Amino acid sequence: MKRSPSSKPSTATELAIAALGFLAADEKRLTRFLSLSGLEPQSLRAAAREPGFLPGVIEHVAADEDLLTAFAGEYGLDPQEVERARGTLAGRPGDTGAA
Repeated sequence: MKRSPSSKPSTATELAIAALGFLAADEKRLTRFLSLSGLEPQSLRAAAREPGFLPGVIEHVAADEDLLTAFAGEYGLDPQEVERARGTLAGRPGDTGAA
């Protein structure tokens, strides 16, 4: 389901939060994320408050081409926007902060 343009994330942080929602909306995607990250479902909320969590979410989505394509398609994003957000959240110089 493609989202409306008004729901398109506009910053790296918003994009990472949208990516988390995208993962959480599908049990299979969420289970895989939890498994690979070592998190338990009951610790997800606490982990989300940690500084490295959102960069980890974007890293997870960007590292899997099928997942990246599905996420970008649902939000009407160019996959490069996800890559830019990945760089921004990782603190790489030259990234603008916008997704």
